[in-house]
Amino acid sequence: MTNRRTFLKAAAAAAALGFAERAEAAGLTLGPPRPFSFDLLKEKAREMAKEPYVGPMRPAPELIAKIDYEAWGKIKFDVDQALFAQGAGRFPVSFFHLGKFFPKAVEMNVVAAGQAREIIYDPSYFEMPADSPARQLPKGAGFAGLRVQEARDAALDWHHNDWVAFLGADYFRAIGELHQYGLSCRAIALDVAVAGKAEEFPDFTKFYVDESGPKDGLTLYALLEGPSIVGACRYAMTRGKGVVMDVEQMFCLRRDIARFGIAPLTSMYWFSETIKPTAVDWRPEVHDSDGLVMWTGDSERLWRPLNNPPRIMASTFRDHNPRGFGLMQRDRNFDHYLDGVFYDRRPSLWVEPKGDWGNGSVQLIEIPTDDEIHDNIVAMWVADSPVVAGMELNSAYRLYWLADQPLPSELARVVATRLGNGGQPGQPRPKGVRKFMVEFFGGPLVGLPYGVKPEPVLWASRGSFSYIYTEAVPDDVPGHWRAQFDLTVTGAEPVEMRLFLRSGGKILSETWMYQYHPWSQCEPSCYPNPGT
Repeated sequence: MTNRRTFLKAAAAAAALGFAERAEAAGLTLGPPRPFSFDLLKEKAREMAKEPYVGPMRPAPELIAKIDYEAWGKIKFDVDQALFAQGAGRFPVSFFHLGKFFPKAVEMNVVAAGQAREIIYDPSYFEMPADSPARQLPKGAGFAGLRVQEARDAALDWHHNDWVAFLGADYFRAIGELHQYGLSCRAIALDVAVAGKAEEFPDFTKFYVDESGPKDGLTLYALLEGPSIVGACRYAMTRGKGVVMDVEQMFCLRRDIARFGIAPLTSMYWFSETIKPTAVDWRPEVHDSDGLVMWTGDSERLWRPLNNPPRIMASTFRDHNPRGFGLMQRDRNFDHYLDGVFYDRRPSLWVEPKGDWGNGSVQLIEIPTDDEIHDNIVAMWVADSPVVAGMELNSAYRLYWLADQPLPSELARVVATRLGNGGQPGQPRPKGVRKFMVEFFGGPLVGLPYGVKPEPVLWASRGSFSYIYTEAVPDDVPGHWRAQFDLTVTGAEPVEMRLFLRSGGKILSETWMYQYHPWSQCEPSCYPNPGT
């Protein structure tokens, strides 16, 4: 007699066989089936954490080194051979080729009916020049990463458009609702900007793509490993007006970690309207993100404009069970960038914690840069509890890749921060004085009665304020105000500042927070070299 277990095994085998047939029709070669579940992946991570670190496979290093940036750019995956190109999942999955800057092989698997089958690399999956070094790679060499194409039934041509990419170490990114890539996220950040310790970049070593994901998304599992850590990750990704990811992670620690960054966001900030050396670049602004936004456990709304500092800076914002945080690109005016790479369309990325995150801090790391090719901004959550060898840690959160944060405040928001010489026009400018103009827009400022001026509430860690006042910006836009003040300060150490607007005891705006570096008062010719 056929019992229930036998029936389920037969059904699973039939489902796996059906997928194998579809994969072969697309030109893909699959390995033998193996049992798979997230629990099994977690158990695998626990077992690996007890073993010495080996690291990901690096096939044919001398050959891979020949696939430089130019050669790698000429290698294109044939999307007609993409995973799910012939059915099953709604979103086809294509793959990145190995190369000089992506030399570590990542194993790719597809999951169907509780069975995982490896997708065997073959050069025939890729379109490449006849003389490409990649043609010499053997079958089974592996892939560098993957990307998820738009749905086959979407208005966009799925052959030429993708919405998620996992490539390099534990990095991944998604497009926002303006159809543009920008900043990245990581599975975990280990010892970022810790004195005397090198930052560790663990790698995704195996991916598992689940064909049974929701109609409007896709589920991806990943095994992660580094010298200090082994982890199992689950990404349930939904494609809507932007991209939403539900993240679940389990990490096993091999070593102590001084700064264990959860939900680390990585971006680029070179300069904006706030301050820049004269003629450093022809464009008015260059950045993927212009500020860190926080919604604290006490429901305070904070905005911290980003800096390109004279040296590596680590800022800590204490909190308990944060409501959320993220790196935002608020400036959406093309004329503020004038660049064909569309910085005005770069996504904002918001982190919504799940469960009890307890005591800790949102930490912002700002690294000097002299070009836009370097990611120099990291924002992450760091818990107060020490992270030591032998621990098993779990985290869960939701990522929103959108144009703005998903639950914006009803308060007025900061829209610009501008610095200039202090003092009064037409009068000698005093030394050691910097003028600040902070612009606010929207919220209760729109309905402020005629003749009522919002009161600026200021604080600084050192120095003194003068010439403090607010005024409506003379652009006839309701709710557009600016607060102006001069700061007098001596010495070169950073100054922390806070500012918000209120009227009649009622808070009208989010809180502006800024880290001012007095070095920025010098002439452009004496700006410090970010490389020193």
